[in-house]
Amino acid sequence: MRIDAGAGWSPPRGASSGWRHLARDVRLPRIIGHRGVAARAPENTLAGFRKAAELGLEWVEFDVRLTADGRPVVIHDAALDRTTDGRGPVAEASFEAVRALDAGSWFAPDYADERVPSLEEAIALVAGLGLGACVEIKPDPRRREEAGRTVMVVLGRCWPRGRPRPLVSSFDPTTLAAARGVAPSWPIAFLMRRPMPRWRAKAKALRCLAVHCRHDGLTRRSVRRLKAAGLPLAVYAVNEPARARVLLEWGVDSIITDAPEAMLEAFARGAAGTPAPAASSGCRRRPGKRGFRRG
Repeated sequence: MRIDAGAGWSPPRGASSGWRHLARDVRLPRIIGHRGVAARAPENTLAGFRKAAELGLEWVEFDVRLTADGRPVVIHDAALDRTTDGRGPVAEASFEAVRALDAGSWFAPDYADERVPSLEEAIALVAGLGLGACVEIKPDPRRREEAGRTVMVVLGRCWPRGRPRPLVSSFDPTTLAAARGVAPSWPIAFLMRRPMPRWRAKAKALRCLAVHCRHDGLTRRSVRRLKAAGLPLAVYAVNEPARARVLLEWGVDSIITDAPEAMLEAFARGAAGTPAPAASSGCRRRPGKRGFRRG
């Protein structure tokens, strides 16, 4: 097996045999659903993962935080307010309190029964649907190492043997180092909002197998520099087919998107030799005042 994150990717020259062995555990697709399918179902919910499978996606990305009692739950924001009917920090709420909240009505009434999934529930469903996953650890600043260790312990215990393992990422190098300490052979991605000084050295020290970066602000030149590290490059959150085409032409390997239907339709039309659609997401955004939180 190999990492197949787009045309032409191969392990960097001089990579050790151990690195190459680790790399064989991951295969990245061209399109990854962001927080499930955030434009079509409430983000980071089981409904969103089911929607991703229904649309024919191969992978989803989702976020994990710790509750006050140390349980990993699938939610993006540090606060409960935007995507549930709760209030206050996730890190100050118990697991049972978080589980009692409505995590779907903010998106649409049809999702009123959705709950904030535990990481264990998310793993069971994602693996059961045959999906791969990017798991982003979002630590509380006071519990960075705990978050990395806890998430990796749960993944190691619950992810089915024999299936390609999820790619774990975080903006926080301390969290990634703690995760790597628990799981030396688990695939890890270096995540950043924009290219930062010495990121290559940090990624190498963590034995990262991929780099993830926000797409806005990237140029052909910056993509070329990122790719020079020899790692596959995934960018987020790209919701315009025209922008996705440009990024792929520049050498980006994987597009993480809230609106995968628009991407799949655009790429299918392009493959058939018909004009690609105009730069529009093609997927409805949830009505109401709450939007998508970046990062």
